[in-house]
Amino acid sequence: MAEIPAFLQEQTEENIMQRMLERVPSDIDKSEGSFIWDAQAPVAFVLAEAAGWAQQVLQRGFAGTAFGEYLDLRVAEHGVTRRGAVAAHGMVRFTGTPGKSIPSGVGLATPADEISSESSIEYVTTAEVTLDGEGVGEAPIRAVEAGRTGNVPAGVITVMATPISGITAVVNPEATTGGTDIESDESLLERFYARVRNQGTSGNKAQYIQWAGEVPGVGAVQVQPLWQGPGTVGIYLLDSEKCAANTEIVEATQNYIDPTMDGQGEGMAPAGPIVTVMAAEEVPINISVRITLASGVSLADVKTEIENGVTAYLKQLAFVDTSVRVTRIAAVLLDIPSIIDYANLTVNGTSDTNIDINFGQVAVLGTVDVHE
Repeated sequence: MAEIPAFLQEQTEENIMQRMLERVPSDIDKSEGSFIWDAQAPVAFVLAEAAGWAQQVLQRGFAGTAFGEYLDLRVAEHGVTRRGAVAAHGMVRFTGTPGKSIPSGVGLATPADEISSESSIEYVTTAEVTLDGEGVGEAPIRAVEAGRTGNVPAGVITVMATPISGITAVVNPEATTGGTDIESDESLLERFYARVRNQGTSGNKAQYIQWAGEVPGVGAVQVQPLWQGPGTVGIYLLDSEKCAANTEIVEATQNYIDPTMDGQGEGMAPAGPIVTVMAAEEVPINISVRITLASGVSLADVKTEIENGVTAYLKQLAFVDTSVRVTRIAAVLLDIPSIIDYANLTVNGTSDTNIDINFGQVAVLGTVDVHE
């Protein structure tokens, strides 16, 4: 924040009280406990409080220091609104009697964990499915509550809220994705600055980035003009976890920018160009390394630390850098106190070659093989 104006500086209760007493004639008793002292003390308190309020008003009046609903009001003056939370989506596989029909709206959940006091995460099927001749069928699901908590790994959605006769098991074969919390102040401020400092006009590249960024669930955007020749635009999306956006996010963005894809300008895009919105292509980063552990340390725990550290590094690269550097992954290993030393580090099978990430691609963590 800029420097506080001089008239609001050092406006403490003690300073205000002192200035007030200095204006009282010297022949009047103004010692603590006197009539003058007791009469002016409440005034000094209220004036100091008002000075604090005035500082808060300044903070709420500028985007860089505003927060919450005040930031919402400030950015709304430039047509920017906070993105809402998005529910995670995925698929589940039912097993049971061949030909059994499962309606839409069936409730599912992850098991509750009484030890860690973690409650179930609830989902609901969004389409009807009929089991095939082998007694297997897949149905799309959506988290009941929007937010990142709905993003769960494969194999954990195994509970049916209401058992259905003929169904013996349910599981999600892949992780659920796309769940996003309501946009943070930091993200909203970043988009606001992008809007006012890099004005998008007449369907230029900056404006396509702005439009895509307004869709809930979108975490990063790349725009490729002349994607398939004149009159075409390609847009690649990541979700809030810096992974490839799921189908729901891609469809929502397509419908917002160019729903008809015929150049008629029915969405935010101007008439003329045909816009195609796509999920980024994920490039798995597979790591193998031999490590020397400190005593009393679990190999599984260290593997988790490596996965978390490399994932954080890859998120920093997403749609920003075009290379995954082996030396940076080595630095992740060295930053883990439990690892005394390492050897035979390979990334996608090589030990000294960086991994190139092309336009429209994003590096994501693949397999991590850690051994002693």
